[in-house]
Amino acid sequence: MVRLLCCLIATATVLTSCRATTPLKSASLEATRMTMTVTSAAFTDGATIPTPYTCNGENISPPLTWTGVPEGAKTLALLCEDPDAPGGTFIHGVVWNIPAEHDGLPKAIPTEAELGNGTRQGLNSARKVGYTGPCPPPGKPHHYHFTVYALDRSLTLSGQVTAAQWKAAMDGHVLAEGRITGLFER
Repeated sequence: MVRLLCCLIATATVLTSCRATTPLKSASLEATRMTMTVTSAAFTDGATIPTPYTCNGENISPPLTWTGVPEGAKTLALLCEDPDAPGGTFIHGVVWNIPAEHDGLPKAIPTEAELGNGTRQGLNSARKVGYTGPCPPPGKPHHYHFTVYALDRSLTLSGQVTAAQWKAAMDGHVLAEGRITGLFER
């Protein structure tokens, strides 16, 4: 009985130590990713997104700028998402292959798959190409994350690309990222 108890304690100790080291490995990988700064002339981080950029207004994309793109970046990508949506995260826009030398996107990007100079857009959660503005159900404010990624390559995606396909293509190629978050409620 004592022998069995000693074996169980030894096993539990080994399993506990393995569990404790796993997050450290993930944290160290995240620490190597650089940070970029993302801003908007339309709203500040944590502030309300103005009406023109929502379904209550013109439903156009807001202007965004960024700094801190690392050397070695070949292209940039953008994801706009609402993690507070009732059915799970709602994707409001996916853009990729933005030339790395660009320092922003203007407001009202056309809702077309190809934007010129290699920049492309995928499907949002409404199954439409391009940006669709915040339009939450009445209630608490939702958070809209506009995240810009610096990538070490162009993404070779074609057709009606979903956010899941886009994320899979970026896996292992992100050099840096930055985010601005806007709020909106109805």
